[in-house]
Order: sequence, then structure tokens, then C-alpha cells
Amino acid sequence: MKTYSTDQIRNVALVGHQGSGKTTLAETMLYVSGGRDRRGNVAEGTTASDYHPSEVERQMSVFTSLLHAEWKGNKINVLDTPGYPDFAGEVIASLKVADAAIFVMNAAEGVQVGTELAWHYADMTHTPAMFVINQLDRPDSSFRDLVKQIQERFGRGATLVQIAGGQGTRSIIDVLLMKQLFHPENLNGKSEERDIEAAFAEEADALHNALVENIAENDEGLMELYFEKGNLTEEEMRKGLAQAMIRRQLFPIFIASAEQNIGVGRLMSFINNVFPAPSAMPPARLEGGGTLAPDPKGPPVAFVYRTMAEPHVGEYSFVRVYGGTLKSGLDLENAQTGVTERVGTLYTVNGRERDTMDEAAAGDLAALIKLKNTHTNNTLRARGSGAVVEKIHFPDPRYTVAIHAAHEGDEDKLAQGMHQLVEEDPSLIVTQDAHLGQTLLAGQGELHLQIAAFRLKNRFGVDVVFDKPRISYRETIQKQARAQYRHKKQTGGAGQFADISLLVEPLNGEFRAPADINVRNVSVEETAWGAKVEFIDAIVGGVIDMRRFFGAIQKGILEALQEGPIAGYPVGDLRIVIYDGGMHSVDSNENAFKTAARMGFRDAFRRAQPVLLEPIHNVTITVPETHVGDVMGDLNTRRGRIQGIEAEGFFQSIKAQVPEAELYRYATALRSMTQGRGIHHNEFAHYEPMPRHVQDKVVEESTAQTEA
Repeated sequence: MKTYSTDQIRNVALVGHQGSGKTTLAETMLYVSGGRDRRGNVAEGTTASDYHPSEVERQMSVFTSLLHAEWKGNKINVLDTPGYPDFAGEVIASLKVADAAIFVMNAAEGVQVGTELAWHYADMTHTPAMFVINQLDRPDSSFRDLVKQIQERFGRGATLVQIAGGQGTRSIIDVLLMKQLFHPENLNGKSEERDIEAAFAEEADALHNALVENIAENDEGLMELYFEKGNLTEEEMRKGLAQAMIRRQLFPIFIASAEQNIGVGRLMSFINNVFPAPSAMPPARLEGGGTLAPDPKGPPVAFVYRTMAEPHVGEYSFVRVYGGTLKSGLDLENAQTGVTERVGTLYTVNGRERDTMDEAAAGDLAALIKLKNTHTNNTLRARGSGAVVEKIHFPDPRYTVAIHAAHEGDEDKLAQGMHQLVEEDPSLIVTQDAHLGQTLLAGQGELHLQIAAFRLKNRFGVDVVFDKPRISYRETIQKQARAQYRHKKQTGGAGQFADISLLVEPLNGEFRAPADINVRNVSVEETAWGAKVEFIDAIVGGVIDMRRFFGAIQKGILEALQEGPIAGYPVGDLRIVIYDGGMHSVDSNENAFKTAARMGFRDAFRRAQPVLLEPIHNVTITVPETHVGDVMGDLNTRRGRIQGIEAEGFFQSIKAQVPEAELYRYATALRSMTQGRGIHHNEFAHYEPMPRHVQDKVVEESTAQTEA
């Protein structure tokens, strides 16, 4: 395949809500560039990008597909991203390596949640952007209403470059070119360029002048030229617009109909002439500080932004070359693992189709295979370069299930499959809860995890079952209590004897010793879940040899802390005082004191007003203002406590504290009550006592499960 220099490359991500037409636009871009002989169709499952079985079955993008098209000597790499919010990780990874984003808008639906989310991610990655209003040929569309929505939601930097010459897209007025583009049906997407009709001339002049002013006011040099000449040339406007896009000051608005192949050629020329080449973008940020400019003559540095296994091929590693030139046969070091990987054949891909590349210059996107020890977020570099490209920050999970194999004997296959999926998609998180005996799979939403289950079955041959996760409750006490336990056992010969008197109380301040207790030594242990347990040795007169038996006493109590007396959950945040007891010169041993300590502790615990603690999460919910009442009412039913509400543009951010037990499937419920426009983020905050009626129910369920 032809080799392209860094200046000949354009990296573009197509982003936006599901159903806006991104995949059809990508398909049409390939077609008009000559990359495909005929255009595929989403409904028929024949597009270059949506080719995975899960995508064909659902008629929607699930994974990002890399495509490429040549246009007037330049290579345009196109990343066709999913629009459904569950696949946000794919969008974030694509924006990491793209040099510009095209926000594809459904003209009949307006600004949708997928667009809003993608805008947030593009802002995080400082990615230049533009808008393409698609499907304007639909009778229920309104060009001017959508432009108003775009500017209200994303700011006045959203700048008109094209307007519709009437309903639909057969006539487009381009105020950068100051021409009217007609698209007769018999020209198969090609346009006839004419002077602007008199009916639109006045508006076109006003918009042209506004565009010139917007470009000039973001560049001092152009501003001086504008004041001097009263106008800017087309070339000056292009250069100024390119710089304003890089600085995220201006966001051009275009018109197209991807399905009708209207306006796509003009869009690709704009990408060629205005979108930044990798060399025009700010240098890539490196971990720990520093930057890396895309010098094709420098040491090779490639970043793996995506990993995907393909049938009959193996694992693809999709990379962006950030420095040097990537060639077959190079030995590169994995910056994360230290392992040396040999670069095999380089590929440029159009979905499932692949062509070999001789080399990939800095700024280009390519695919490698058979990198066994390299995964997403890894940097491959020449030894000694020291470069580590800043990693992709994937979103925290919003939906969690317990997962297990449907059939006995498939546990190893499930573990292997989940390990592979997480390496390919780091927005999936797998954790093991040894105490509750469950494996948890977390992701961005219900569909995200359904796709994971689909892939486990089809790639690894393992059927899985999703269950509601059990909650990691904790147990503690609310008042002081005492207990005395004597362990005595005679079985012939030496027996067992240990007598312990102990006091327990909540660990919420300094110990105020009663008159009959004299503190000798204090030690503090930390539990596996971060709680503290304070042990106080108050034995006097040698009634127990604490130098000999304190370790056994402590061990017996720590073992009891693993499964609390109420419902079998871990115990913590309490103080234990051993203040009296007895021993036998022959029959007392470590096992006897370990048993006595365990049983005495359980007895004292039950007398100390025990309580179950439940995990509380800080939850931030971002929704349109019209849905605030519904969301707050729902939070009240979930025992949530509203902490505050803040405005974020056209959205409201609700902050609340909610018990973890009430958040199961919350992502799905929120999506339903907000028509897909609400998102939430939650993180563990602390443990606190649960209401008595809730505790009784948990204890009952735990008892039933134990007896079963």
C-alpha cells in the first residue's frame, strides 16, 4: 500500500448518539473515495465497520472500527465509534488518538445524550471538533431549530459554514466558499457548484461576514489583515479556521445526507484542507510529564489504544504511532512490562478487511497482530527512548452483576475468557469477593455486560449466568458489654482449660477504664476491609500468662471477626479488653485460650447491641432540568439523602448518598426515567448502621442461605 508522510495524514473520529448515521457516513466516505465499489447497508449487515456478529444482530455499532480513505493525496483514518452510552470506553479511546472529532447529528432528533457524552469526552481530551447535521432530508427535521440547540448546548463557538437552501439537503449554501451546491439525484452524490440564489444571498453574506469575524478575532495576525482589507481570502480563512479548531475556539457546522450521498465529498475536502495533520497538533503528553512531537525520523514510539481478537487471525493491536516510523521487523520494548516485542506485518484496515503496509509514519494509525504480551494502554518504544504515552482514562463502571458459569466444569474457561475481555476492554472490571464467594463483572450498563456474555459464549464456549450481587455488609456494636467464658475439656491425659473475662465496646474514642480494670498494654490491628480493632491487656496478678497466651487469645478473636455473630459478615471498629481469667498449670494451652477467646467474644458481642453496617456510596447524577423531580423522588424511595444540586450548563448535577443495596440496576432505571439522557457516577463513601427493618430482612436472608 502507498506510504503517507505525517503531513498527509488526517485522523478523524465519528462520534454522536446511536442512530445519528455515523456508520452510514463512514461507509459513504469509503465509497466516494473509491475505497469500496458499492455502499454497504446497516440493516443488511453489509457495512465495512459494523461486521461483528453482535453488531449485525443488533444493527448498531458496539466496537470502534478503523477505516481509511484516500482523498486528493491524503490518507484519512476514520474511527467509527458506537453511540450507545454503554460503550463510552470505545469513544474515549478513539478520541485519545484522533486529531479531530466529527459530531454526527440526527436532524430530526436534535442534541441527544450520546452527543452530550461525546462532547464531554472530547473536552477532556482537548480534541478539535465540528458538527455534521445529517438526515436533514427527513420531513420531521428542522435545520434552524437544531442549529439553535447546538449553539445553546455547546456555545457560540459552533459556527455555521453551511446552511440548507430549503428543506432537505439537495441544495446547500456554503458560506466559506460562497457558493450554492446542488445535488441532483442523477449525479450520485456529486454536486453542481453555482452562484448563490438571490433568495439566500443576503443571509449568506451575513453568515460569511460572521464567519470571517469569528476566525479573525481568534488570531491577532488575521485580525490585522481583516481590519486592513475588510475581508479574508479563502486560504486565509482555512488557515485561521484550522488554528481556531485546534484551540477549540470554533466548531464548524456542516450539512450532509450520508444515506443519500449528499455533501460527503465536500466534507472530505474540508477534512483535507482544514483538519489538522498530526504535525499541527500539540505534542502528545507523556506519563510523568513531558511531551513527544510526531517526528518521523525519531525513535519509534507506538501506543496501543485498542485490542481486539478476530476469528482466524488472532489478536489485533491497534496502534497510533507517536514518534519515529514503524516498520516490520523492529524490536520494540513494552514500556509497561519490559518485554521485547518484534513488529510483524503492519496492516491498514477497513473493518474486517486488511491490507499490508510497508511502514507507518508518526501520526498514522495501524494494526499489528501476534503481540502476545502487549495490550491496551501499553507503549511500544525503542529501547532507551524512555517515552511512555499518557494512558487512556476509562470511565468508572456504572453497572455490576455477579457472574458464574452456567455449567459445572466451565470455571477455567470463564476465568480465561474474562481475563481476555478485560485486556481488550479495560472499561470492564472483574473482581473477586472471597468472603461472599462471588465473582463480580462491572461495566457501563446492562447492554455492555450482555455483549460481554455474548462474546464469552461465542469466543470461549462458556454460557454464563448473571445474578444480583450480594452486598458486603459489616458488623459492629453500639454499647459496652462484658462476658466470661470458661473452656474446659477432659479427654484422658492432659485436657484443655482456659478462663477469660473480657469487655467489648465501640472504638469511638479513648478507653475510659472502669475502676476494676487496669490497662497494661494496648495494640491495634487493622482488618482486611480497613476497620480497626484495639486489643487491651488488663490482666494483673498473673491470672493469665499473657506473654504465653496473648497471641492465641488475639488469634481466636480475629478469627471470630471474620464471620460476625449477627449474619456472618466481617466485624470491626471495636475495642476488646481482656481483664480477668484463669489458667491451669497442666491443661492450659494455646488452643484452649484461642477457643475461649473466640466464644467469649461472640457472647460479649451479642450483648453489646450489635448492628449491621451497610456500604454507602456518593452518587452524582447528571440530568436535564426537566427530569430533576423524577430523579429526586426515585432517590427517596432508595433511601437516598440529597446532598445538593448544582447547575452544569443545561443540566443539573444531583449529589446524594445512597446505600449500595439500592443501586442495583440503577443505570438502567435512570436511563428509563430520563429517556436516556441521565448518567450517574458512584463511589464508595463509608459504612453506616442500617435501619432495623432492613437489618432484620438481611439477617433473615443470610440465615436462610446458611441453612440451605
